[in-house]
Amino acid sequence: MGIGMMHAQTSSYRSLIGESPPMRELAEEIDRVAHSEAKVLITGENGVGKELVAAAVHAKSARADRPLIAVNCAGIPETLLESELFGHVRGSFTGAYRDKPGKIELADRGTLLLDEIGEMPMRMQGLLLRFLETGEIQKVGSNQGTATVNVRVIAATNRDLLEMIDQGLFREDLFYRLNVIRIHVPPLRDRREDIAALIDHFLARFSRRNGQDPPRLSPEAMDGLIQYSWPGNVRELENVIERLMVRGASGTVSLADLPPEIRAQRGVAVRPKRERRRTIADDLYKRLTEERQSFWTAVYPLYMHREITRAHVREIVRKGLEEARGNYRIVARIFNMDANDYKRFLSFLRKHDCQLPFKDYR
Repeated sequence: MGIGMMHAQTSSYRSLIGESPPMRELAEEIDRVAHSEAKVLITGENGVGKELVAAAVHAKSARADRPLIAVNCAGIPETLLESELFGHVRGSFTGAYRDKPGKIELADRGTLLLDEIGEMPMRMQGLLLRFLETGEIQKVGSNQGTATVNVRVIAATNRDLLEMIDQGLFREDLFYRLNVIRIHVPPLRDRREDIAALIDHFLARFSRRNGQDPPRLSPEAMDGLIQYSWPGNVRELENVIERLMVRGASGTVSLADLPPEIRAQRGVAVRPKRERRRTIADDLYKRLTEERQSFWTAVYPLYMHREITRAHVREIVRKGLEEARGNYRIVARIFNMDANDYKRFLSFLRKHDCQLPFKDYR
C-alpha cells in the first residue's frame, strides 16, 4: 500500500510503505480525517513519519491545491519563533528591514504543520492559543491585528503532552484546542511485516540516486534487520540502507556488513529493553551536551520564567558535575558557556540555591 504524500510547498509525492494491520488502520484514519476541517494532533516516536502523515492528510483534503507550511518548533530559537509564525513589520527589531509575512499567513486557505509542538515555549503557547481562538494574527512590532486567516492546524509531537501538563510545561487549554482528532503513528517494531518492503523501497531509491545496482540481502542479514528493535524507527532504517549503498555494497550483503548494534541483537527478544522514563532534566541535559546549546539559552530562561523548577536545575548541574568529576569550570564548558561566564554561572547557582558540593563528585 502506498499513501501519496505532498511535502510543504511542493507537488512531489512520497509513500508510507506497508501492508501490516497497523498501517492499514493508519491509512483508513488518514482518509477519514482528511475530509474534515478539524485540528489534528499526530503522536508517535521520533522517526516514524509524523510529517508524512500530516502531508497525506493535507494532500487528500480540500486544501490540497493550497500550501502545506511546516514549522519546526524545536528548531527555531524562542526569540525568532514569534516572528517566524506571525511575521513582523519593518523596524520591529534589528535586521527587520522590511515587512515579512509569517508562516501562518503564508498558509492561508492551506494547512499549517506545527512539528514538535511539545518544545514550544510557554509564552508562545499563549500566543498560539489566542490565534486558534480568534483566527487573527498580530505581527511583531504591530499594534493591531491583521485580517483573519483561514488555516487548518496540524500539530505533531513525540512527547507525552498530558505528562507535560502535569509538570506545568504545556498549557491544558492549548492541548484541548489541538487534540480534536488524534492520529498515533505506530513504531516500526510494532509493524515488522513492513520492514522487507521498506528495505526494497530504500534500496531502489538509493540505487537510482547513486546510479548503481541494488545489492541482495542474505537471509541472515534480512533476519537481523527484521529482529532489530529500531529505536530510531523508519528514519534509522533509511539511514542504515543509505550507509550500505554509500559504502559501495554490491553483490550480497551479509550479516557482518550490518552495523554492530543490529548484529548484536540478532536472536534476542525483539522488543527493546524498558528504559527509565526520561525526565525534563534528561532532555535539557541532552540539549546542552548533544545539541550544543548554551545553558543561558536552553535552561536559564525556562527557570527564570518558572517553566522549570530549582530541582530541575539542580539535577542538570548534578549530571554536569558527574561528567566533570566535580570541576565547575569544566561544567561551564560542557554547558557551552564562554570562559568569562564562569563567575556569572556560579553566582546564579548560589543565588538560586542550585550549587551542589563539588567534593561529592570527585
